[in-house]
Amino acid sequence: MTTYIALLHPEEDGGYSVSFPDFPGCATQGETLDEAAQMAQEAIEGHVECLLEMGQPLQAPTTLEVLRSRPETAESLAIVVKAPERAPRYVRVSITVPEKDLREIDAFAKAHGTPRSSFLVQAARRAMRD
Repeated sequence: MTTYIALLHPEEDGGYSVSFPDFPGCATQGETLDEAAQMAQEAIEGHVECLLEMGQPLQAPTTLEVLRSRPETAESLAIVVKAPERAPRYVRVSITVPEKDLREIDAFAKAHGTPRSSFLVQAARRAMRD
């Protein structure tokens, strides 16, 4: 399994935002370090699965040494996340959702750069874990 680096950024009002130098546009956040790390793993899995599903190649991971040499990332807290190696087999399902909820789900997913399906799977995984 290929590993990538996620950068955790403390927020002034608490919590951490998470970015991925190798995947611009992929981001998440967490209220605690543990939650941010967990959300980082979920975000990278969903993002990479979407890229693989679309047939896009993954770039080689940027090394920690390279990130430490860049002024904009030199002081960031870095963690390692594992990316899936190949696209999973997807199964189409049909669900019934109240229209208002679907609009809110779509708006949230779009604002976070995540397809609806990935967002719903990530939310279900979190719910099953709790």
